[in-house]
Amino acid sequence: MNKGDIFMSHSADYSKTSRDTLDSPEGLADRIAEILECPITIEDANHRIISYSKHDKNVDEARIATIMRRSVPEDVITSLWESGVMSRLFESNDPVFVPAIEKVGLGNRIAVSVHKHHDVLGFIWAQTNDTTITNEKMSLMKDAAKLVKNQLHQHHLKKKQSEESYQEFFWQLLVGHLQQPGEISQQAKRFGLAFGNSLCIAMIEISYDITPTIEKHAYYLIETLYQPYAVCRIFNENQLIMLVNLESTPNPNNKLKTLIQDFIQKLTARLNIGHVKGGFGLTYDSPENMKDSYRQAMKVLELKEQLPDSLQHVYGYHELGIYQFLQDLNAIRNRDNYRNDAIERLRAYDKKNGSALVKTLHAYLDCDSNVHNAAKQIHVHTNTLNYRLKRITDIGEIDLKDTNQKITLYLDLLIEKIND
Repeated sequence: MNKGDIFMSHSADYSKTSRDTLDSPEGLADRIAEILECPITIEDANHRIISYSKHDKNVDEARIATIMRRSVPEDVITSLWESGVMSRLFESNDPVFVPAIEKVGLGNRIAVSVHKHHDVLGFIWAQTNDTTITNEKMSLMKDAAKLVKNQLHQHHLKKKQSEESYQEFFWQLLVGHLQQPGEISQQAKRFGLAFGNSLCIAMIEISYDITPTIEKHAYYLIETLYQPYAVCRIFNENQLIMLVNLESTPNPNNKLKTLIQDFIQKLTARLNIGHVKGGFGLTYDSPENMKDSYRQAMKVLELKEQLPDSLQHVYGYHELGIYQFLQDLNAIRNRDNYRNDAIERLRAYDKKNGSALVKTLHAYLDCDSNVHNAAKQIHVHTNTLNYRLKRITDIGEIDLKDTNQKITLYLDLLIEKIND
C-alpha cells in the first residue's frame, strides 16, 4: 500500500457519510491531523485559513492568533520570510521543517506547499510541538498536499474568476468611464469592495518586464501584508496599480509613503531585483476621482524617471511642489520659442573657458541660496563658490537678491534637466 493511500484506507470501514468528510475542508484537516497526530491548518496562497483541525489546549500563540484572525498575523509571515522558510516553500514541493520562532509565538512546525504546475495554491502547517519528526511524517505531509490539491484548486479558480470581473470594473474607474455614484456603489457591492472616504491610487513601477514570479510575489505581498489598505490591484505592463483605502488612518500621506517604501524593500529583497520606484496621487473622498489620482500617480513616476536624484525621496503628488508644473511650463516655453538669455550667456562662458558657472548656479538655487550647502553639494570651498557667484552675477547680468529672477532661473534650469 502506498503511504498516500493511508488517508483513504483508514476511512475504508467508515460509513459513506464519514468518508464524505474528506471532501470538505474541515474533514480533510481533521483527517490529516488524526494521521499525523498533531494540529493542522490549511491555508490558501495568501495565508488565509481554509480550514483547521480540532486541537487540544497544547497549541501555540501563532496558531491561536491565526484562527482568531482567519489569517496568519503579519509578524509571523515576516519572520517566516526572514528565516528562509517561505522561499523554500515557494520553490519546492517537499515538506520543510520549521524551527520555533519564539518572538512571534510560533512553535515547531512541518509545512508543505500545495502546487499545481508552477502555481502555489496554498499551504499545510502541522504544529509538531516536541514530537519527533520522522521521515514517515515528512512523507505523509507530502501525500497530504496531494489530497488537499483539488479543494485548493477549486478555491483558486473561484477567486481568479471573481478577480477578472472586478479588474474590468477597476479599469473603468481608472480611465473615468464610471462616474455615477450609484452605479459605482452597486458594482463595488457586487465584488465585495469596501470604499471609504479617503481613497487614492498608488503605483509601483519596475524598470523591466514583469515575470510571472514578480507578479505572483507582488500580489502575495498585497494580500498578506497590506490588507485592508489595498482595495483593488492590477498589473499593467511593468506597473502595479492599487486603489488604497486610508479611512480612519492618521496622517494618510505619511502612512501611504511608509507602505510603499516597505513594499519596495520587501519585494526587492525577496526577489533580489532593483530599479523599483513608487508614487501615489492625491487622496479623495469618492471613487469617482480615482481617474485624477491615477493621472497624478503616473506623473510622479514619470518625473522620478526624469529627475531621479532630485525626486529620489518623493512619493506623493503633494510632495512634487513646483515639479508638478514643469512639463506644462515646458510646453509653454516650446510654444513661445522661449530662451533664458542669462543662462545662455553663462553656458557660452562655460564652453569657452571650461568653467562650471551653470552647474554652480543650479546648486546654489537648489540649496535655497545657502552657500555652505551648495559648496558641499558640488565639492568646492565656500570661497570658491562665492567667487563663482560674483562671476555669475557679472556675466549673466543676474541679481541674485531678486526673488523673481531666482525663481525663473531655477524653473528654467529644471526644465532643461527634464529635456536632457
